[in-house]
Amino acid sequence: MTALGKFLRTTAFKLSLLYLTVFALFAALLLGYFAWNTKRLITEQITQTVDAEILGLAEQYRQAGLRRLVLIVDGRSRRPGSSLYLVTSANGEGVAGNIVPLDAGILDKPGWTETSYRRLDDSQARPERALVRVFHLQGGYRLLVGRDLEERERLNEIVLSAGRWSIAVVIILGLAGGFFITRRVLRRVDAMTDTTQTIMAGNLSGRLRVTGTGDEFDRLASHLNAMLERIEALMSGLKEVSDNIAHDLKTPLTRLRNRCEAALRTAKSDTDYRAALEATIDESDRLIQTFNALLMIARAESGQAQGPVKEFDAAQVAHDVGELYEPLAEEQGISLVVEAEPGLMMTGSRELVSQAIANLVDNAIKYGAKRDGETARARITVSAQQTDGEVLLSVADNGPGIPEADRSRALERFVRLESSRSAPGSGLGLSLVSAVARVHGGKVNLEDNAPGLKAVIALPRAAMPQTGA
Repeated sequence: MTALGKFLRTTAFKLSLLYLTVFALFAALLLGYFAWNTKRLITEQITQTVDAEILGLAEQYRQAGLRRLVLIVDGRSRRPGSSLYLVTSANGEGVAGNIVPLDAGILDKPGWTETSYRRLDDSQARPERALVRVFHLQGGYRLLVGRDLEERERLNEIVLSAGRWSIAVVIILGLAGGFFITRRVLRRVDAMTDTTQTIMAGNLSGRLRVTGTGDEFDRLASHLNAMLERIEALMSGLKEVSDNIAHDLKTPLTRLRNRCEAALRTAKSDTDYRAALEATIDESDRLIQTFNALLMIARAESGQAQGPVKEFDAAQVAHDVGELYEPLAEEQGISLVVEAEPGLMMTGSRELVSQAIANLVDNAIKYGAKRDGETARARITVSAQQTDGEVLLSVADNGPGIPEADRSRALERFVRLESSRSAPGSGLGLSLVSAVARVHGGKVNLEDNAPGLKAVIALPRAAMPQTGA
C-alpha cells in the first residue's frame, strides 16, 4: 500500500473528512438562511414603503381628483432614486409616471407582483426587475407603485459570493487541519506498531511511549504497558519455573537412576532388590507429589480445579484440618490447637481453602515446630476469625521462623530456604497457598510470631474464585 493510500484509509482522515462535510453543510445552511432572511427584510421594507405611498396617493385622488394625483406622481417621478410610478386609464394608456406602461395583464390584477420594467428616460435599455403593487382607483384608473430590486439582488449576490468564498476557505482549512491531525495520529499509531513488532520479535521489555498528554492514546498505551508488564512477569515466571523444575527434579531423577544402577551392580538377593525397589518407589512418590502440586497450582490459578463455588463455614474447615493433622502432630511431640470463631460463613471453594490450610499446617509440622530437647514444647495454633468483612485463616508456630528478608521469596515456587533444605519437600507448599488466596481475591502474609512464624490468609467473605490469576 502506498503512503497516500495508507494516509487516506486512516480513521482519523475519514473522521476529519466527515466533520469537514458536516461543518461545510452547516456553514452553507447558515449562510443560506442569512441570505434568505436578508432578502425577506428588504422585501418587507419595500412593501411597507410602497403601501404607505399607495395609501397617500389614493387619498389625494379621492380628495382632489386625477389632476392632483398626476401632479404628485409627476413630481415624485423626477426625484433622484425615486420609486417607480405609473398611472393609467382604464384602457391601459399612460397618464403619468416614470416607467413604460406594462402589459395589460399585469395592471388588471390588483395586488403585489414581481415584474420587469423600463424607465421612460431609458426605454431602450434592457429590462430591470421590480416589485410593484397595482391599485385600482375610482373611475377605472390604475395606480402602480413599486421599487427596483437591484439593491436586493446586489446584496444577495454579495452574500452568496461571501458564502462561496467562506465555504472554500473552510474546506481548505479543514483539509489542512485533517492532514495535520491525521499525520500526528498516524505517527502515534506507527510508533505503537513498531513497538509491537519489536515485542512480537521476542523483546518483551519493549513498551509503548506515553507522551503525558493524558489523551486516549496515552490511556491505551498505559493499559497496554500494564498488560505487557504482566505478560513479561508471567513469561519470566514461566522461565524461572521451568529452570527450577529442571534443576530441582534433576537430583531425584539422578538418585533414581543411581539406585537402579547400584541394585544391578551390588544386589545379590531378592531382599536387596526389594529394598532398592522400595527406595525407588518412595523417590517416585515424591516426584509425583511435586508434579501434583504443580498441577494443582496451575489449575487453581486458571480456575479449573477450584471445585464447586458455594457458601461454607471457614471455622469448620479449620477444625477439620486440625483433626486431620492432630495425630501426626502428637507423634512429633507437637501441641496442635484450633481457635476458630463459630459461624464464619464465606463463599468460595471449600476444597482449595482446606488444601491451603493443610499445606500451612504440614509446613509448620515439618519446619516450624521446636525440636525435642528444647525447654518449651512445640506448639501450632490454627485460628479463624473475622475482621472488617474478611476472614483471617492463620497457622502460627513457635519455631525458628523465617527472616523478614526471605518471607516474600518463600511464597515463590521451588524456593527452599537454607533452614529447610535438610527436610524433604519440593518448595511448592507456600506457593500453592498463595495461588489459592489470589484465586479468591485475597492475599497471604508471613508475619513474625515472636518466636516462630505466623502465616495469615486474608479472604473476603464474599470471595468468588476467579478464572485466572
